[in-house]
Amino acid sequence: MAKHLCPVWIGYLLASPIRKLFQNPDKILSPHITENMTVLDVGCAMGFFSLPAARMVGQNGKVICLDIQKEMIKSLEKRASKAGLTNMLETRLCNENSLGLNDMAEKIDLAFAVAVVHEVSDASVFFSEIYKTLKPKHKFLVVEPKGHVSVENFEKTISIAKENGFMVIDRPKALSGRIVVLKK
Repeated sequence: MAKHLCPVWIGYLLASPIRKLFQNPDKILSPHITENMTVLDVGCAMGFFSLPAARMVGQNGKVICLDIQKEMIKSLEKRASKAGLTNMLETRLCNENSLGLNDMAEKIDLAFAVAVVHEVSDASVFFSEIYKTLKPKHKFLVVEPKGHVSVENFEKTISIAKENGFMVIDRPKALSGRIVVLKK
């Protein structure tokens, strides 16, 4: 699914606590995540959003963490172990052609992708696969960086999501990114 991959070394920068100053996972995710949910983090990298999501879903919830790079997954697993969150996470490796989520049809309460959609080679396939994983009437949160994604390209992304069955339910404002909340 990858058109461009974030280099692993940048993953370490993205996992820095300093990032919370301009992109706080708790503020972004907490309106959408409650205990016991099954959440899908697409393009999880080293878990900057995955670990807070795991805390939010609690012991009876699950965060499925998906990435195309094995090194990112390995780092996430180490960080999750250190934080005592391993039981709330499931890591998966996807590939360039598929997210590999056929076993997750209508099992996801919330999916989110932060700084991911602009990196996929076929956004239509990407949205189609996410759509299939979501339970009816559940949400997909998409956050794209303003520095990489123009307003015009973000609107194209939203259009592709709509073509794949999603409806826009919110467009929260944020200084550091372009955000849309989609619903199945």
